Amino acid sequence: MATRELTTTRVASDSVMASRNQECIFSVDVEDWFHILDLPSTPPIEEWEKLPSRVERNFMRLLDILSEHKVQITCFFLGWVAQKYPSLVREAQSRGHETASHGYSHQLVYRMTPDQFLEDSSKAKKILEDITGEAVWGFRSSGFSVTEDSPWFFEQLVRAGYFYDSSVFPGPRAHGGMKTNRYAPYRIGNHASDLLEFPITVTRVLGRPLCFFGGGYLRLFPYALVKRMAHKVLKEGRPVIFYVHPREIDPSHPRLPMNRMRSFKSYVNLGTTEDKIRRLLSEFSFKTFRNALKDFAYVSEARTP
Repeated sequence: MATRELTTTRVASDSVMASRNQECIFSVDVEDWFHILDLPSTPPIEEWEKLPSRVERNFMRLLDILSEHKVQITCFFLGWVAQKYPSLVREAQSRGHETASHGYSHQLVYRMTPDQFLEDSSKAKKILEDITGEAVWGFRSSGFSVTEDSPWFFEQLVRAGYFYDSSVFPGPRAHGGMKTNRYAPYRIGNHASDLLEFPITVTRVLGRPLCFFGGGYLRLFPYALVKRMAHKVLKEGRPVIFYVHPREIDPSHPRLPMNRMRSFKSYVNLGTTEDKIRRLLSEFSFKTFRNALKDFAYVSEARTP
């Protein structure tokens, strides 16, 4: 397993940090069609192996689209997916993409104990590092489910050996969401001084924080509005964090039974996602989270295999 050291030059305070020349960050949460959270029909992990998978085909399609546009991104691999399909992790690595962790078992953070979360996030990290031979620095929780009810979350990430996180959704959300006005990357307290938080990008519209840049939000809103809001965020001195799932470029993937509202959120405009991704990759400049760390945390890096 790879080991690594991280040193940071401390900024004057823990206030929001901004960079003059912002770029966007594109990320993929690498999970399958049956990993939709918090439904009566969501299958337990014991049944995942029996279900027809679409993640290989869909993720490879995303990698090909990224290669066409010569863009490197951050891939938040679910540990279970990485364990079953290690070739996907290696393929992404060979194309220059960053490997990051999405936990192992796709559970909501606020339904886990601190010890359960530490075990799950550590297990995923080890699986990914054993596959790539490189250190995994970043984490993203399932469903952005860190909340005020899980105050131990950041401390446990530090204990697991992560250097940055992208789990905070700074606004109301069905599962997850935190009440905070910190919209740009920021440090997490003195006890986690090496951890940088990249909150999911929102921008205020009519006084409310709204997201336009990933998942159902990206699918729902017309591209012209997504583009306009992305430029608004960049002008505010923040990076725009885009995120998608492999299933979102596969309109014919199997469906989980759910009510009409959840069905709308989960499956609206699946046929538009690939075109929006291609336009974003053509019209914006992107970097990985790992590269963005150097802008926001003044990171210097030394790695030893």
